[in-house]
Amino acid sequence: HNTRRRIIMKKNITIVGAGLAGSLCALYLTKRGYNVSIFERRNDLRSEIITAGKSINLALSERGLTALKKVGVEADVMKIAIAMDKRIMHDEKGNLTEQLYGNDGQAIYSVSRAQLNVLMMKLAAKNGADLYFNEKCIEANLEDASVIFENTNTNQKQTVKSDLIIGADGAFSAVRKQMVEQYDHDFDYNKIDHDYKELHIPAGKNGSFLLDKNALHIWPRGEFMLIALANLDGSFTCTLFAPKKGEKSFEGLNSELEVENYFSAIFPDFLNLVPDLYKQWIANPTSGLGIIKTFPWHINDTAVLIGDSAHATVPFYGQGMNASLEDCRMLDELLDKHGDDLKSCFAEYSITRKPNGDGLQDLSMQNFIVMRDKTADVSFLLQKEIEKKFSNLYPEKWIPLYSMVSFTNIPYADAWEIGMKQEKMMEEIMNIPNIEKEWKNEEIMQKMLVLV
Repeated sequence: HNTRRRIIMKKNITIVGAGLAGSLCALYLTKRGYNVSIFERRNDLRSEIITAGKSINLALSERGLTALKKVGVEADVMKIAIAMDKRIMHDEKGNLTEQLYGNDGQAIYSVSRAQLNVLMMKLAAKNGADLYFNEKCIEANLEDASVIFENTNTNQKQTVKSDLIIGADGAFSAVRKQMVEQYDHDFDYNKIDHDYKELHIPAGKNGSFLLDKNALHIWPRGEFMLIALANLDGSFTCTLFAPKKGEKSFEGLNSELEVENYFSAIFPDFLNLVPDLYKQWIANPTSGLGIIKTFPWHINDTAVLIGDSAHATVPFYGQGMNASLEDCRMLDELLDKHGDDLKSCFAEYSITRKPNGDGLQDLSMQNFIVMRDKTADVSFLLQKEIEKKFSNLYPEKWIPLYSMVSFTNIPYADAWEIGMKQEKMMEEIMNIPNIEKEWKNEEIMQKMLVLV
C-alpha cells in the first residue's frame, strides 16, 4: 500500500514538449499511474499530412529499441522502420563500396521522425496522457512547478501548476533557459562550422526504391558529405552537410547553375536521381548544427530535463534520438530505485547521465570525421575488417566502437573511453609493414591479444 500512496501524493506532471522524448516519457509515467499533461508549441502533427524530407531521418538502434521495448511499444515502431545492415559509399564516379555495420542480423533502422513522433503521441494519448498544442512555454517558476503557456493562435496565457515539470522541449529549451537564467546553471552552446540541408530522392515506378533500401548511403567528400536513408514509400530522405563558408561551401551555392554544377561535379549519381534539385534547394532551409552542454539537469524535486534540452548533439552517430529515449528508461529505473524521494532520484540522474551526454557528443563529432573522410579510405576499411575478425574470435575482449554504440547499452561515456584505447592499439597494428597482406595471419591476432 505504501507505494500506492506515494504515487497518489506526487501525481500531476507537466511535460513541456511532445517530441520523441516527451511522448515516450509520458508513456513511462502514465504506466506508473501519474497524471501527465503534455504541452507542445507546434501544431498537432497527428492531424497533418506527413511529408518526407522535412527533417533528418532517424537511425533507431539498440538503445532506443530497449527503451521502447520496456514500455511495450517496440512492435508498433518496427512497423514503420526499415532495416539498414550496412553503409554504402558512393565515390565521385558513382562507384559503390559496402561496409557491414556489424555481424549477420545486426542492423540499425531508418524511421521518419514525423511518423515516429505521431505514433508516440498517439500511444501516449491512448495511455491516458493529455496533449495540448500551440502552447508555448514563456515562463516558469521551477521550484513551484508552475509554467506559463501562451497559445500561439489566440495569444491567451494560462498558468499550469503541477508537482513536477519535465523539460523535453529540445535544443532551444525554454525550461533549460529558466534554469540557466534563474539558477545560474552551466550552459554552453558550441555551433559547428557546418550547416545542413534536406533533399529528397523520389520513389521510382510503383513505389520502387532507386537505391538499396537496406543501407545508409554516404557520399563522403572530405570536408563535406551527403547521406540518404530510405522511407517506406520508396523515397529517400537525404541530407547534405557542408561548411558554411569557403571552398565548396553553402556560401557559393545560390544560383541554379552553381547548384547544378556543384552536384554534377561532386555527386553525379545523386544528381541523376533528383529531377527537381534546384526547386528543393530553394524550398528547403539551410540549418545550423551545434552541441549543447548544461549542468545540472534538474531543480530539487520539481523540474528535470530530458533529451536534447539536456544534451543536444550533432547527428553524425545517429544517436541523438536513441540517447533521448534512453534518458526516459534511465529515469524510470531511478524512479524504481528512489521511490518518492524525487530529489535524490533527479540528483543521481543528473550526475550519472551527464557524462553520457558528453560521451555521446564526443562520439558524434568523431564520427563526423569518420563518415566524411574515412569511409572512403582503404586503410580505414581494412582496419574495421581486422577489428571485426578479432572481435568475432575474442568477443569478450573486443567490441568494435560502432557496435558498442549501436548494438549494446554500454554507457556512451564508457564506449568513448574504450574506443579511444582501441584506436591507439589499432594505430600500432596498422603500422605493421605489409599489414594489408599480413592481416589474415594468426600472428596478427596474437599480437592484438597481447596488446589488449
